[in-house]
Amino acid sequence: MSSLQPVTANFSGMLSVTEGAVVMHMLVALLLGLIFGYERFYHGRAAGMRTYGLVCMVSAGLVGISCAPGLWFGGAAAALGPIDPTRTVQGIVTGVGFLGAGIIMQDGLRISGLTTAASVWAAAAIGILAGLGIYFSAVVLTVLSMGFMMWGAWAASFLPTRQPVAMTIKFRRGFSPSQETVRQFALDHGYEIASGTLSISHNNGQAEWNFVAISQGKNKAVPLAELGQKLPLLQGIESFHLSRARN
Repeated sequence: MSSLQPVTANFSGMLSVTEGAVVMHMLVALLLGLIFGYERFYHGRAAGMRTYGLVCMVSAGLVGISCAPGLWFGGAAAALGPIDPTRTVQGIVTGVGFLGAGIIMQDGLRISGLTTAASVWAAAAIGILAGLGIYFSAVVLTVLSMGFMMWGAWAASFLPTRQPVAMTIKFRRGFSPSQETVRQFALDHGYEIASGTLSISHNNGQAEWNFVAISQGKNKAVPLAELGQKLPLLQGIESFHLSRARN
């Protein structure tokens, strides 16, 4: 019967003060995660309220239980010696890194999902703070993260910037384009070809160019829609594709 004592102790101590604190940490983290995730959910991103809520709650639960080894196996884990909760934090950060890598998508020269991946990492930090019982810092981090996600792009619009555009140009079969002509066309419309981004392929005598064009300034470069209207005027062009190189 002595082997069952740790099991019965788990049930008898289910409503202990320590375990109640861990549950409270998880509930607070879940609430903060849902609030933080609403911004991504509202903008239709891949990760939404459920993802952020789960990341925050699970992070808080893992940190909380690692700080209370006296609850493990009905207290029998105390014989294992002190537990280092910082190793749990390291594991959470590593695991969320894999989750963020699954959110990031690359389509040619276009990369999307970086901001969402970074925000999921921030959600894990919120859960860690809540799991440690540092509620005020967790709330402040939630407010700051949400504020930056909502108004960061608006604030950046007032700063000098050079927007990158991924360009794919397919020329007519048998036509030999000139790099200087393409480069001058880009300069005339406020863009310059980024160094080291040009790649050229040939298929049955048809040339296809892929490169990133960087704007020379917000007031110098033409908008993407207008650039799409001007691009057919380039000599020898058959088709093209334009998109923001990063997101």
